[in-house]
Amino acid sequence: MTHTFYTIYLKAIYGDKSASHIQARLQTLIEQYRGRIPKPADSSLTERDSLLITYGDQVQDVGGSHLQTLNEFCESHLRGVVSGIHILPFYPWSSDDGFSVKDYRAVDLALGNWSDVEKLSQSFRLMFDGVINHYSAQGEWFQKFLHDEKPYRDYFFTVDGDPDLSKVVRPRTLPLLTDYKTAYGLRRVWTTFSADQVDLDFRNPDVLLEIFDVLLMYAERGAQFIRLDAIAYLWKELNTSCIHLPQTHAVIQLLRAVLDDVAPHVRLITETNVPHTDNISYFGDGKNEAQLVYNFALPPLVLHTFRTGDAGILSEWASGLELPSERTTFFNFLASHDGVGLNPARGILSSADIDALVNQTLAHGGLISYKQNTGGTQSPYEMNINYFDALSNPFGDEPIETQVNRFIAAQAIMLSLIGLPGIYFHSLFGSRNWKEGVRITNHNRTINRQKMERVELEKELKSAVSLRSQVFTRFRQLLLARSSSAAFHPHGSQKVLDVGNNIFALSRISPDGTKNVLCLQNVTQQEQRIENLINKTARDLHTNRSQNSEIILQPYQTMWLEII
Repeated sequence: MTHTFYTIYLKAIYGDKSASHIQARLQTLIEQYRGRIPKPADSSLTERDSLLITYGDQVQDVGGSHLQTLNEFCESHLRGVVSGIHILPFYPWSSDDGFSVKDYRAVDLALGNWSDVEKLSQSFRLMFDGVINHYSAQGEWFQKFLHDEKPYRDYFFTVDGDPDLSKVVRPRTLPLLTDYKTAYGLRRVWTTFSADQVDLDFRNPDVLLEIFDVLLMYAERGAQFIRLDAIAYLWKELNTSCIHLPQTHAVIQLLRAVLDDVAPHVRLITETNVPHTDNISYFGDGKNEAQLVYNFALPPLVLHTFRTGDAGILSEWASGLELPSERTTFFNFLASHDGVGLNPARGILSSADIDALVNQTLAHGGLISYKQNTGGTQSPYEMNINYFDALSNPFGDEPIETQVNRFIAAQAIMLSLIGLPGIYFHSLFGSRNWKEGVRITNHNRTINRQKMERVELEKELKSAVSLRSQVFTRFRQLLLARSSSAAFHPHGSQKVLDVGNNIFALSRISPDGTKNVLCLQNVTQQEQRIENLINKTARDLHTNRSQNSEIILQPYQTMWLEII
């Protein structure tokens, strides 16, 4: 990589005068890592790849560290089922269940140590979080900022006076600025998410270089994916929206160029819970920004599909999904440690449809989080609910078999779409709402963050009649079926088919064109029939049975028909 290439991005961030000096410092940092980052024998993505999303202490046991317990559990139950693990922030933290990081370079002692992380990386590809928009107010950097110590006195975004901030796009209803007493006097610090999450100031190149050092260290420690958390808010400029600014994209482009140089196997994945068009802008031109973006519109659209029994809107949206290059793909998911974001569905679903999802969430025992709008009003931002309960009313009398069928049908849609699947631990193992946790923490998101005792979890998994066992068995079958055909390759192609709104129909084709799977999903509680859809021999990947021209789908039934 030439010096000139880095300078182009640095000029876009800092201007012509500073770029060459910063570039020299960046090049020195890069050379320190060159040759130190281990490279896997094969870093390509295939249909066999999927990532488990989990906290480091998700499964707990007596003796050993939480990360050791997680490793043992995953080795026993998930080897060959998922290929990778996204360990949610495992660094020392002060709030937000890990997303207020006190030390980017350490492992939380309550979870384990770097050796435990390395052990996990021996069997699974790992995703680390780059929580680089903000830092803990209780961390060493900020404490030194409060004492006006160099270089940290200039590490955080501060605001003088009382500027007009009405244009700023807010993801929360909490105050945007927080006052802190410092050795320099009272200073107003930008706090996008909370008073304990103080925003870093990337206008200072020292911050950029410090963070790049951290992210390169993650690659050295075994990260094959780096998730850029809340990256859309990275760069701030007064009198702007302070979201999706050109400098933010330039920082990502520079990071991509650096990783392509010294760790080309490491993929960037951007987490931007925003409308779909803005979200996919983080692909850049297909070669210069993130290799993957979270497909944030998918979770609410799938909920809408099963609420209405109508796949029309989902099919129309999916038919417009395009990737800018063969180097990019979507990170598909239905649930995560957060709730189901509503912003990505705006402009796709009507206001009435979104209100209906909100009302269904409340009726099913969930909660709603709100955001502050630029005009001073508030609107629903996120539905806080376990995805199983979002789909099926836990207070109703519907048979559990029907609820499981509906849940697995939703997951089948996610797994069939082009991209890399991300599967939240609580979805894989059929968790329900944890209202007790919300009462304990007074945080809505706790509803789907319950930690589990390994003994109890494995006891339930051994019982064929338990909900956890039923969900995991069915989910595992889906993943194994998916991994059996190159048609599901994340860099293949797809075409949405019109067979009526009661069925979501998708044709998946392998990159070399030799494998073709017809994915059919009944999204209703009624039997559905399709005539003359196929005129060749087809085999259902789930049952291994041949299928003729007349297709009958039972309520919520999935068929993945490989054309022979």
